[in-house]
Amino acid sequence: MDIVDKLIDDFNNSSAWLEFFIVLGGLLLAYVCVRFWGRHLKHKGRAASVWFGSNPLHGAMFPLMALLWIYIAQAITVQYMPVFWLRIAISLLCSLTVIRFVARVLSKSFPQSTGMRLIERVFSWMVWGLAVLHSLGLLTQVLAELDAVRLTLGKSQISLLSLIEGALSTGLMLVVVLWVSSLFEQHVINRWVGDLSMRKVSMNVTRGVLITVGLLLALSWVGMDLTTLSVMGGAIGVGLGFGMQKIASNYVSGFLVLIERALRIGDNVRVDGFEGRITDIRTRFTVIQALNGRESIVPNETLITQRVENLTQSDRRFSLSTTMVVGMDSDVEQVRQVLLAAAASQPRVLAQPGPSVQLVDFLEHGLQFSLNYYISDPQNGQGNIRSDVNLAVLQGLRAAGIQLPVPRQVLEWSGGAPGAKDVKVDPEAVDHRA
Repeated sequence: MDIVDKLIDDFNNSSAWLEFFIVLGGLLLAYVCVRFWGRHLKHKGRAASVWFGSNPLHGAMFPLMALLWIYIAQAITVQYMPVFWLRIAISLLCSLTVIRFVARVLSKSFPQSTGMRLIERVFSWMVWGLAVLHSLGLLTQVLAELDAVRLTLGKSQISLLSLIEGALSTGLMLVVVLWVSSLFEQHVINRWVGDLSMRKVSMNVTRGVLITVGLLLALSWVGMDLTTLSVMGGAIGVGLGFGMQKIASNYVSGFLVLIERALRIGDNVRVDGFEGRITDIRTRFTVIQALNGRESIVPNETLITQRVENLTQSDRRFSLSTTMVVGMDSDVEQVRQVLLAAAASQPRVLAQPGPSVQLVDFLEHGLQFSLNYYISDPQNGQGNIRSDVNLAVLQGLRAAGIQLPVPRQVLEWSGGAPGAKDVKVDPEAVDHRA
């Protein structure tokens, strides 16, 4: 009852209207500051999504600035009279700042994770509960009751308060680590590392190191002896040696692929008969997306131990080819010029290096040519550019009057209908022009 009497006494002795105007002024001042600051950063292209949203009220900076101004006002006002509403406003704004910060970081790091949405809601309710208890002056008693509840773990006892503090401190440390790693990626890695694969491995290494350091700091803050982790480390080592060989192998293989850069994000590859473009290289597997949208999840160990065809040149060129057969008496130079002109007429075909034509073989029914050309955007489709080049080749050969021979299998085809007689087509009677 002492706490309730103190709250009633503070409420009666406080000037509600004065505190209300102080809170309103702090909110307006914070809105003006965040709006001006957000526009200034957006004009320079450096607006941080964690602190500034689409408008000043959506980011975490607004409650933080309001908390700062109202806290300064409370420090001055409390010297002259008791405060009630200012104390509640500070507790609510502090909770809102933490919730906004955690929610922004989690939504940016895990944009499509439903589990993170659940964790975010649970954390928000816990923070709001702590804010209410602190405003009512009941937080100290609740913490004392939680500390009195003891749980026996083996030969040691630990309080429920220590478990809650450990979980919250570890979670907040991980959120801070994710935020710091995101800032490091945005301002350092993206600016100084141009290659996508090296950018990915740099980000993975940075995040792994920061998470490890953050966990060790969080465990030390809750009073856990870090020397006891040596036993856990030994157990993990044994597990990796026996039951987690594939996971460890894929994990190490992923870093080797990224570091050696034999395969890079954006390369077009063929693995085990599946052809597509590498869209992501993760710690355990690589994602390869085909032209029709299908995705193949390939373990990183496969990329190290098996044969992989990289269809993309080192300078990001992609080679395509098409073959055709013309009549034996065709002018070779004329055919070559027609094929080169057909490939050069397509905008997606690169001029440097330009298309090339080779006389591949002498067949029984004609001369076989191969037209090779390069494109730089295989993600836009390979079948359509092949079709466009083939149509241009066909039109060019027809316009030049170059004969396209009919294969002997077509000329000697016989019908299979009941009662039908074998029919042989006279080759001299066939129009050899396409």
